[in-house]
Amino acid sequence: MASPRTPASPPELPERNFQYRQVQYWDQRYKDAADSGPYEWFGDFASFRALLEPELCPEDRILVLGCGNSALSYELFLGGFPNVTSVDYSPVVVAAMRARYAHVPSLRWEIMDVRSLDFPSGSFDVVLEKGTLDALLAGEPDPWNVSPEGVHTVDQVLSEVSRVLVPGGRFVSMTSAGPHFRIRHYAQCRYDWSLRHATYSSGFHFHLYIMHKGRELSESQLALGAQILSRSPSPPASPCFLQDSDNEDFLGAIQL
Repeated sequence: MASPRTPASPPELPERNFQYRQVQYWDQRYKDAADSGPYEWFGDFASFRALLEPELCPEDRILVLGCGNSALSYELFLGGFPNVTSVDYSPVVVAAMRARYAHVPSLRWEIMDVRSLDFPSGSFDVVLEKGTLDALLAGEPDPWNVSPEGVHTVDQVLSEVSRVLVPGGRFVSMTSAGPHFRIRHYAQCRYDWSLRHATYSSGFHFHLYIMHKGRELSESQLALGAQILSRSPSPPASPCFLQDSDNEDFLGAIQL
């Protein structure tokens, strides 16, 4: 039985970017769009498949963070990767995804906050996130100087990702944020992983970061990571407010 592929209706955007961090916004958004099809942040599976598939094995235990109503988990199943667990802190969307993909019992859907995962250490071979960190950082007024709260939020997520990965596991992050803004978050020795960057999409380039647990960061990456710790002054930036965009490409301007 095929999954519904009705094109998603344009979502109702929040008045301010910081609302993307609030579960109440997502519950209402998914409730209002209960009958619509998948909504894809930063491209669908086909747009980055060539970069992602070499990092996966059919027997991998895969965790998808902040799944929303994306079809990524189902498309992984169709691509030969059946062991997929997807989490989101919106009970509304988790219930909807359980119903939508009830015909695929190997796909599991759990209500969970990505900052505090309810899984034992070493539970997964691969962790994927697409736009989840961007949403958690939405509302930061200055992309050059992320607030201590923003830095702490990202660290909570990345610490949990590192914890639930097995040695040799992979973390793949897809985002609108370029290397200068995002590597400094990822490049911390305490996560115990290496870091590689690629771009995808034929128009506006999105960014894909691949981290291998148990490998080392380069000296240049560690230098970028030190910027988060030193919080040295950087060029000022104007506050970023919501753009009028059905595709929600405002995140490309935030570059966190």
